[in-house]
Amino acid sequence: MSSTDGLDPEDRKILTLARSARARNAVPEGAAVRDETGRTYVAGSVALPSLQLSALRTAVAMAVASGAKSLEAAAVVADAEQVPDEDLATVRDLGGPATPVLLAGPDGTLRATVTAG
Repeated sequence: MSSTDGLDPEDRKILTLARSARARNAVPEGAAVRDETGRTYVAGSVALPSLQLSALRTAVAMAVASGAKSLEAAAVVADAEQVPDEDLATVRDLGGPATPVLLAGPDGTLRATVTAG
């Protein structure tokens, strides 16, 4: 039994995408969000001298830039034990306070599911 067996298949999908983004880009965090139409947006953290963005904020920005009007769910894969308040605020801005945010470790183990609220 895997750590994500109880999850909806679409939530498992965004966790897998987030984990893949982290590994593929060799960044500290990977994230994925699903918009109101079911489209997904995947990103890694951004660390430029002039721009620092978490993976989750980057994924939300990609969704907004692509015309998303709302979010159904978000996922982040990182070493962190909790989702930073700034990241939750970004998800809340687009998806509302009830939007679920899944947090998993680098191995894909689900650590928590919180709302953006």
